[in-house]
Amino acid sequence: MFYILSPLYRLYERRLLREVRRGPMPRHIGLILDGNRRYARERGLDDPLAGHRIGADKLEEVMDWLEELEIRITTLFALSTENLTRPPGELNGLLALIEAKILAVAVDPKIHEKEVHIRAVGRLDLLPAPLQEAISIAEEATREHDRFYLNLALGYGGRQEITDAVRLLLRERGKCGMSLSRIAEEITPEDIGKYLYTYDLPDPDLIIRTSGELRCSGFLLWQSAYSEFYFCDAYWPAFRKIDLLRAIRSYQQRKRRFGT
Repeated sequence: MFYILSPLYRLYERRLLREVRRGPMPRHIGLILDGNRRYARERGLDDPLAGHRIGADKLEEVMDWLEELEIRITTLFALSTENLTRPPGELNGLLALIEAKILAVAVDPKIHEKEVHIRAVGRLDLLPAPLQEAISIAEEATREHDRFYLNLALGYGGRQEITDAVRLLLRERGKCGMSLSRIAEEITPEDIGKYLYTYDLPDPDLIIRTSGELRCSGFLLWQSAYSEFYFCDAYWPAFRKIDLLRAIRSYQQRKRRFGT
C-alpha cells in the first residue's frame, strides 16, 4: 500500500504547493511541537526520549520546507516552563537532547548558507548552565545572519513573558523618576509590547499546533491576539509537508479581521 500511495502523495503535494504559491504567504509562523511522547508510545518505543529524538530530527526537514516557501520567521515552542517540572530522568535527557541539537545547528553549514539567525526566548535563567552556554554559542555564531529567523521558545510561558515585560517597563520608567500612578495612567499596549521577548519581530500570522490538541498552552499569548490558528492531527514526528501546506492554504482562505 505504501508504494501505491507514495506517488499519489507526491502528486498531491506538488498540487498543494502550486496552489499555496499563488496566495499570500505568512511572514511569521509559530509552531507548537506536540505529540513526541504519544508518537513513541503508540509505536511501542520503550525509551521515553525516542519520540523527542525523532521530533528533533524533524526540525531540519520542516525548516527546509519553510525556506522553500520563503517564510522568513519561525518560532518553535520547544520547552515550556511546565515542562521543567517533569520527572528528573526524562527532563535531564530532554535538556541534553536540546543542548546537543542546538550545538549541532550552530555549526551546520546549511544554517550559515541560508543565513539563519537563531535566538532563544523564554526564562533562559531557569535552564541548566550547559544549555545556556549552547544557546549563547548558537546565537553568537548566527548573530550577523538576517535572511531567516529561527526563534526557540525554551523555558517559555506566555503569562511569564507578559509579567516580565510589565516588570521591566515599571523598572525602566521608575528609573526615570516617574511615579507609579503616572506610569499606570500613561501605559499603553504598545509600551508593553516593546518589552516582550520578541519585541523586534512582527507578530505571528499563523500558529500551527500538532497532535490534535485544541489549545495554545500559553504560547505567544500577547503576540497571537490576531494570529490565525491551525490544529493538525499528526504528531510532531509524523508532521508532513502536506500538513504544512494545508495549514498555509487554510490561512490563505481566511479573511483576517484583526479584531474588527
